[in-house]
Amino acid sequence: MGMQGFNKQTAVLTGAGSGFGLECARLGARLGMNLVLVDVQQDALDRAADEIAATGAQVLARRVDVSKAAEMEALGAAVLERFGAPHLVFNNAGVGAGGLIWETSVKDWEWVLGVNLMGVVHGVRVFTPMMLAAAARDPLYRGHIVNTASMAGLLNPPNMGVYNVSKHAVVSLSETLYQDLALVSDQVSASVLCPFFVPTGISRSDRNRPAEFREADTRPTRSQLIGQAMIDKAVGSGKVTAADVAQRVFDAVAVRQFYVYSHPKALRSVQTRMEDIVQARNPTDPFADKPEIGAELKLALRAAD
Repeated sequence: MGMQGFNKQTAVLTGAGSGFGLECARLGARLGMNLVLVDVQQDALDRAADEIAATGAQVLARRVDVSKAAEMEALGAAVLERFGAPHLVFNNAGVGAGGLIWETSVKDWEWVLGVNLMGVVHGVRVFTPMMLAAAARDPLYRGHIVNTASMAGLLNPPNMGVYNVSKHAVVSLSETLYQDLALVSDQVSASVLCPFFVPTGISRSDRNRPAEFREADTRPTRSQLIGQAMIDKAVGSGKVTAADVAQRVFDAVAVRQFYVYSHPKALRSVQTRMEDIVQARNPTDPFADKPEIGAELKLALRAAD
Protein backbone atom coordinates (compact mmCIF):
# COMPACT_ATOMS: atom_id res chain seq x y z
CA MET A 1 0.00 0.00 0.00
CA GLY A 2 1.55 3.33 -1.02
CA MET A 3 1.45 6.50 1.08
CA GLN A 4 -1.93 7.40 -0.46
CA GLY A 5 -3.21 4.14 1.07
CA PHE A 6 -3.40 5.73 4.53
CA ASN A 7 -6.10 8.25 3.60
CA LYS A 8 -9.33 7.83 5.64
CA GLN A 9 -7.72 5.03 7.66
CA THR A 10 -7.54 5.08 11.47
CA ALA A 11 -4.33 5.05 13.50
CA VAL A 12 -4.07 4.45 17.25
CA LEU A 13 -0.90 5.96 18.75
CA THR A 14 0.23 5.51 22.35
CA GLY A 15 2.78 7.96 23.72
CA ALA A 16 1.23 10.45 21.29
CA GLY A 17 2.03 13.52 23.39
CA SER A 18 5.72 13.65 22.45
CA GLY A 19 8.53 12.02 20.50
CA PHE A 20 7.77 9.37 17.86
CA GLY A 21 4.09 9.20 18.79
CA LEU A 22 3.53 12.91 18.17
CA GLU A 23 5.55 12.88 14.92
CA CYS A 24 3.59 9.86 13.66
CA ALA A 25 0.35 11.69 14.52
CA ARG A 26 1.53 14.74 12.54
CA LEU A 27 2.43 12.57 9.57
CA GLY A 28 -0.83 10.60 9.83
CA ALA A 29 -2.79 13.88 9.79
CA ARG A 30 -0.97 14.98 6.62
CA LEU A 31 -1.88 11.62 5.04
CA GLY A 32 -5.59 12.11 5.83
CA MET A 33 -5.91 9.60 8.67
CA ASN A 34 -8.25 9.57 11.66
CA LEU A 35 -6.04 9.77 14.76
CA VAL A 36 -6.55 8.18 18.16
CA LEU A 37 -4.08 9.92 20.46
CA VAL A 38 -3.20 8.23 23.74
CA ASP A 39 -0.85 9.49 26.43
CA VAL A 40 -0.57 9.40 30.22
CA GLN A 41 0.47 13.06 30.43
CA GLN A 42 -2.70 15.16 30.16
CA ASP A 43 -1.15 18.52 29.22
CA ALA A 44 0.99 16.99 26.46
CA LEU A 45 -2.03 15.04 25.19
CA ASP A 46 -4.20 18.18 25.12
CA ARG A 47 -1.56 20.10 23.15
CA ALA A 48 -1.17 17.24 20.66
CA ALA A 49 -4.95 16.85 20.25
CA ASP A 50 -5.41 20.60 19.62
CA GLU A 51 -2.58 20.65 17.08
CA ILE A 52 -3.79 17.59 15.18
CA ALA A 53 -7.47 18.63 15.24
CA ALA A 54 -6.43 22.02 13.81
CA THR A 55 -5.26 20.21 10.64
CA GLY A 56 -8.84 19.07 10.06
CA ALA A 57 -8.16 15.46 11.04
CA GLN A 58 -10.71 13.50 13.06
CA VAL A 59 -9.23 13.08 16.55
CA LEU A 60 -10.09 10.94 19.56
CA ALA A 61 -7.80 11.80 22.50
CA ARG A 62 -7.72 9.69 25.66
CA ARG A 63 -5.57 9.78 28.76
CA VAL A 64 -4.58 6.17 29.34
CA ASP A 65 -1.96 4.40 31.43
CA VAL A 66 -1.01 1.68 28.92
CA SER A 67 0.20 -0.62 31.69
CA LYS A 68 -3.41 -0.96 32.98
CA ALA A 69 -5.40 -3.69 31.23
CA ALA A 70 -8.82 -2.18 31.99
CA GLU A 71 -7.84 1.27 30.67
CA MET A 72 -6.55 -0.26 27.43
CA GLU A 73 -9.71 -2.37 27.05
CA ALA A 74 -11.84 0.77 27.51
CA LEU A 75 -9.69 2.50 24.88
CA GLY A 76 -10.31 -0.36 22.45
CA ALA A 77 -14.07 -0.09 22.95
CA ALA A 78 -13.97 3.70 22.42
CA VAL A 79 -11.94 3.33 19.20
CA LEU A 80 -14.30 0.67 17.84
CA GLU A 81 -17.34 2.80 18.63
CA ARG A 82 -15.94 6.00 17.09
CA PHE A 83 -13.98 4.75 14.04
CA GLY A 84 -14.39 0.99 13.80
CA ALA A 85 -11.35 -1.30 13.71
CA PRO A 86 -8.11 0.68 13.33
CA HIS A 87 -5.76 0.07 10.40
CA LEU A 88 -2.55 1.07 12.17
CA VAL A 89 -1.76 0.54 15.85
CA PHE A 90 1.47 2.08 17.13
CA ASN A 91 2.28 0.63 20.57
CA ASN A 92 4.87 3.28 21.24
CA ALA A 93 4.58 4.52 24.84
CA GLY A 94 7.81 3.87 26.70
CA VAL A 95 9.87 4.95 29.68
CA GLY A 96 13.59 4.80 30.35
CA ALA A 97 15.54 3.94 33.49
CA GLY A 98 19.20 3.21 34.13
CA GLY A 99 21.57 1.92 36.78
CA LEU A 100 23.31 -1.31 37.71
CA ILE A 101 20.86 -4.18 37.42
CA TRP A 102 21.02 -5.26 41.07
CA GLU A 103 20.25 -1.69 42.14
CA THR A 104 16.96 -1.72 40.22
CA SER A 105 14.17 -1.68 42.82
CA VAL A 106 11.05 -3.80 42.59
CA LYS A 107 9.09 -0.63 41.87
CA ASP A 108 11.49 0.29 39.04
CA TRP A 109 10.98 -3.17 37.51
CA GLU A 110 7.20 -2.93 37.86
CA TRP A 111 7.05 0.55 36.36
CA VAL A 112 9.36 -0.03 33.38
CA LEU A 113 8.01 -3.49 32.52
CA GLY A 114 4.46 -2.23 33.09
CA VAL A 115 4.75 0.51 30.48
CA ASN A 116 7.32 -0.86 28.04
CA LEU A 117 6.21 -4.49 27.93
CA MET A 118 2.67 -4.78 29.31
CA GLY A 119 1.65 -1.62 27.41
CA VAL A 120 2.56 -3.41 24.18
CA VAL A 121 0.97 -6.66 25.39
CA HIS A 122 -2.33 -4.84 26.03
CA GLY A 123 -2.20 -3.03 22.69
CA VAL A 124 -1.69 -6.34 20.88
CA ARG A 125 -4.31 -8.16 22.96
CA VAL A 126 -6.98 -5.46 22.55
CA PHE A 127 -6.53 -4.46 18.90
CA THR A 128 -5.41 -7.60 17.04
CA PRO A 129 -8.75 -9.44 17.34
CA MET A 130 -10.56 -6.31 16.11
CA MET A 131 -8.23 -6.07 13.11
CA LEU A 132 -8.59 -9.75 12.27
CA ALA A 133 -12.39 -9.46 12.48
CA ALA A 134 -12.27 -6.48 10.10
CA ALA A 135 -10.04 -8.49 7.73
CA ALA A 136 -12.49 -11.41 7.79
CA ARG A 137 -15.37 -9.06 6.86
CA ASP A 138 -13.53 -7.12 4.15
CA PRO A 139 -10.99 -8.65 1.74
CA LEU A 140 -9.64 -5.13 1.04
CA TYR A 141 -8.96 -4.31 4.70
CA ARG A 142 -5.25 -4.05 5.62
CA GLY A 143 -4.02 -3.72 9.20
CA HIS A 144 -0.60 -3.22 10.73
CA ILE A 145 0.76 -3.17 14.28
CA VAL A 146 4.02 -1.37 15.03
CA ASN A 147 5.68 -1.92 18.41
CA THR A 148 8.41 0.42 19.63
CA ALA A 149 11.37 -1.50 21.00
CA SER A 150 14.91 -0.08 20.82
CA MET A 151 18.42 -1.02 19.76
CA ALA A 152 18.51 -1.97 23.46
CA GLY A 153 16.17 -4.79 22.40
CA LEU A 154 18.97 -6.23 20.23
CA LEU A 155 21.97 -5.27 22.39
CA ASN A 156 22.64 -5.23 26.12
CA PRO A 157 24.47 -2.02 26.95
CA PRO A 158 25.70 -1.91 30.56
CA ASN A 159 24.03 0.13 33.28
CA MET A 160 20.54 0.02 31.69
CA GLY A 161 19.40 -3.50 32.48
CA VAL A 162 15.73 -2.95 33.27
CA TYR A 163 15.31 -1.04 30.00
CA ASN A 164 17.20 -3.71 28.01
CA VAL A 165 15.04 -6.47 29.48
CA SER A 166 11.82 -4.64 28.62
CA LYS A 167 12.94 -3.95 25.04
CA HIS A 168 14.25 -7.47 24.35
CA ALA A 169 10.81 -8.66 25.43
CA VAL A 170 9.16 -6.29 22.93
CA VAL A 171 11.37 -7.56 20.09
CA SER A 172 10.48 -11.16 21.01
CA LEU A 173 6.78 -10.34 21.30
CA SER A 174 6.83 -8.53 17.93
CA GLU A 175 8.69 -11.27 16.04
CA THR A 176 6.24 -13.83 17.46
CA LEU A 177 3.27 -11.59 16.58
CA TYR A 178 4.56 -11.39 13.00
CA GLN A 179 4.81 -15.18 12.80
CA ASP A 180 1.45 -15.77 14.50
CA LEU A 181 -0.34 -13.30 12.21
CA ALA A 182 1.21 -14.95 9.14
CA LEU A 183 -0.44 -18.23 10.22
CA VAL A 184 -3.95 -16.76 10.26
CA SER A 185 -4.10 -13.78 7.87
CA ASP A 186 -2.45 -12.20 4.85
CA GLN A 187 -4.20 -8.90 5.64
CA VAL A 188 -2.75 -8.00 9.04
CA SER A 189 0.97 -7.80 9.80
CA ALA A 190 3.44 -6.27 12.23
CA SER A 191 6.70 -4.35 12.54
CA VAL A 192 9.14 -3.57 15.32
CA LEU A 193 10.80 -0.17 15.62
CA CYS A 194 14.33 -0.26 17.05
CA PRO A 195 15.55 3.32 17.41
CA PHE A 196 18.99 4.17 18.73
CA PHE A 197 19.58 7.55 20.38
CA VAL A 198 16.98 9.98 19.00
CA PRO A 199 15.97 13.25 20.73
CA THR A 200 12.53 12.51 22.30
CA GLY A 201 11.17 12.82 25.84
CA ILE A 202 12.45 9.33 26.81
CA SER A 203 15.29 10.57 29.02
CA ARG A 204 12.80 12.51 31.15
CA SER A 205 10.36 9.64 31.61
CA ASP A 206 10.31 10.01 35.36
CA ARG A 207 7.92 12.97 34.96
CA ASN A 208 5.16 10.41 34.30
CA ARG A 209 5.99 7.82 36.96
CA PRO A 210 2.83 7.08 38.98
CA ALA A 211 3.02 7.55 42.74
CA GLU A 212 2.64 3.84 43.44
CA PHE A 213 5.92 3.16 41.59
CA ARG A 214 7.95 5.73 43.51
CA GLU A 215 10.13 4.68 46.41
CA ALA A 216 9.17 6.93 49.32
CA ASP A 217 12.57 7.69 50.76
CA THR A 218 15.16 6.55 48.25
CA ARG A 219 17.40 8.80 46.24
CA PRO A 220 18.84 7.56 42.96
CA THR A 221 22.02 5.50 43.36
CA ARG A 222 25.24 6.74 41.83
CA SER A 223 24.95 4.29 38.93
CA GLN A 224 21.41 5.56 38.25
CA LEU A 225 22.55 9.19 38.24
CA ILE A 226 25.45 8.30 35.92
CA GLY A 227 23.06 6.35 33.68
CA GLN A 228 20.69 9.32 33.53
CA ALA A 229 23.51 11.71 32.58
CA MET A 230 24.77 9.38 29.85
CA ILE A 231 21.34 8.89 28.35
CA ASP A 232 20.65 12.64 28.47
CA LYS A 233 23.88 13.26 26.59
CA ALA A 234 23.39 10.48 24.03
CA VAL A 235 19.74 11.28 23.37
CA GLY A 236 20.30 15.04 23.31
CA SER A 237 23.12 14.82 20.78
CA GLY A 238 21.20 12.56 18.36
CA LYS A 239 21.30 13.77 14.75
CA VAL A 240 18.35 11.67 13.54
CA THR A 241 15.09 13.39 14.53
CA ALA A 242 11.83 11.89 15.76
CA ALA A 243 10.22 13.18 12.52
CA ASP A 244 12.78 11.20 10.46
CA VAL A 245 11.88 8.08 12.43
CA ALA A 246 8.12 8.66 11.92
CA GLN A 247 8.70 8.78 8.15
CA ARG A 248 10.63 5.49 8.35
CA VAL A 249 7.76 3.90 10.26
CA PHE A 250 5.19 4.85 7.61
CA ASP A 251 7.53 3.79 4.79
CA ALA A 252 7.98 0.41 6.50
CA VAL A 253 4.23 -0.09 7.00
CA ALA A 254 3.60 0.79 3.34
CA VAL A 255 5.90 -2.01 2.16
CA ARG A 256 5.32 -4.34 5.15
CA GLN A 257 8.93 -4.24 6.31
CA PHE A 258 9.28 -5.82 9.77
CA TYR A 259 12.49 -4.34 11.23
CA VAL A 260 12.63 -0.54 11.30
CA TYR A 261 15.90 1.16 12.30
CA SER A 262 16.84 4.77 12.95
CA HIS A 263 20.60 4.09 12.82
CA PRO A 264 21.42 1.11 10.56
CA LYS A 265 25.13 1.50 11.41
CA ALA A 266 24.37 0.31 14.95
CA LEU A 267 23.65 -3.12 13.45
CA ARG A 268 27.39 -3.80 13.43
CA SER A 269 27.17 -4.19 17.20
CA VAL A 270 24.14 -6.47 16.80
CA GLN A 271 26.08 -8.64 14.37
CA THR A 272 28.95 -8.88 16.87
CA ARG A 273 26.49 -9.90 19.60
CA MET A 274 24.95 -12.57 17.35
CA GLU A 275 28.43 -13.89 16.54
CA ASP A 276 29.24 -13.97 20.27
CA ILE A 277 26.16 -16.19 20.75
CA VAL A 278 26.86 -18.50 17.81
CA GLN A 279 30.54 -18.89 18.72
CA ALA A 280 29.82 -19.15 22.47
CA ARG A 281 32.21 -16.24 22.95
CA ASN A 282 31.87 -14.10 26.08
CA PRO A 283 29.84 -10.92 25.43
CA THR A 284 31.66 -8.12 23.61
CA ASP A 285 31.29 -4.58 24.96
CA PRO A 286 28.32 -3.23 22.93
CA PHE A 287 30.09 0.14 22.87
CA ALA A 288 33.15 -1.46 21.22
CA ASP A 289 33.02 1.10 18.41
CA LYS A 290 32.82 3.90 21.02
CA PRO A 291 35.23 2.62 23.69
CA GLU A 292 35.28 5.99 25.45
CA ILE A 293 31.71 5.39 26.68
CA GLY A 294 32.63 2.17 28.47
CA ALA A 295 35.86 3.70 29.80
CA GLU A 296 33.96 6.73 31.13
CA LEU A 297 31.37 4.49 32.80
CA LYS A 298 33.96 2.28 34.48
CA LEU A 299 35.87 5.31 35.74
CA ALA A 300 32.72 6.94 37.10
CA LEU A 301 31.48 3.76 38.79
CA ARG A 302 34.82 2.85 40.34
CA ALA A 303 35.68 6.36 41.54
CA ALA A 304 35.95 6.65 45.31
CA ASP A 305 33.02 8.39 46.95
